[in-house]
Formats: sequence, structure tokens, C-alpha cells
Amino acid sequence: MNNKIIIINGPNLNLLGEREQSQYGSVTFEKLKEKCLKKTNELKIDAEFFQSNIEGEIVTKIQEARKNFDGMIINAAAFTHTSVAIRDSLDLFKKPIIEVHISNIYKREEFRHKSLISDVVNGGIFGLGPEGYILAIISLEKILKDEN
Repeated sequence: MNNKIIIINGPNLNLLGEREQSQYGSVTFEKLKEKCLKKTNELKIDAEFFQSNIEGEIVTKIQEARKNFDGMIINAAAFTHTSVAIRDSLDLFKKPIIEVHISNIYKREEFRHKSLISDVVNGGIFGLGPEGYILAIISLEKILKDEN
């Protein structure tokens, strides 16, 4: 089984637990990372967790991931709605990708309703809080297992 995944996080997710708890809850970024890595270890998945506030760093990480990872989970955060560059790099990945958002982007401001990346990913999980990451890990593990 191919079992190496990367979990990419976009801008301001490093401030989880501090920012807009009504939208994002009280779980810190470090706690989220810990929970995700615990779940990947349980499923015997080798995982890397990455966060950047810089669009170009995210694009570069996605490009590099093509050679090193079998699947990807991405929360592009605000770049979801603005970055054609991230969308294009995801399109080049050619392996399973799941889009995650802690908040439900469709219940927020109108400009957040449009995801530029949804059409190049396998599926999305929205509005289920940090648990959405765990569901994405489980789903990606199943997708990767079914490919073999």
C-alpha cells in the first residue's frame, strides 16, 4: 500500500485556538497536528504536517510533494478563494487530494463560498471542525488502499 501523505495548511491556521473560536474552536494548531499524527500512526501512514502563510511556499511544497507523497490533505485557508497558483499546482499533483476546512465556508461570507481548488480534488470536508482532518485521513487511507 502507498502510505505516505502530506497535510498542508494555509495562512493563519498557525493561530488556531487564538483566532475566532466561534468559527474554528479552541484546539490549537499544535494540538491539531498532534491529533492528526496520532491518527496517521494508528493507520500506519507516514505523514508530514506543513503550514505556511506564504502562497509561494505552499505552491513549492505541493510541487515537491509530487515526487515524495502518495496523497494529500489540504486546507488552503483563505488561499482557497484566491489562489490560481495553488489550484494549478494541485492539478499537477495527479494523486488523491482531500480539501478540508474547519469552518463551513458555505455558511460564511459570500466571497468564501467559491473554492478555486474543489474541482481538482477528490472530495472535501467542510464545517466539521478539527475532526474534519481525522475524517480526511481515514478517507485518504481508504482511497490509497483501494488503489492497490
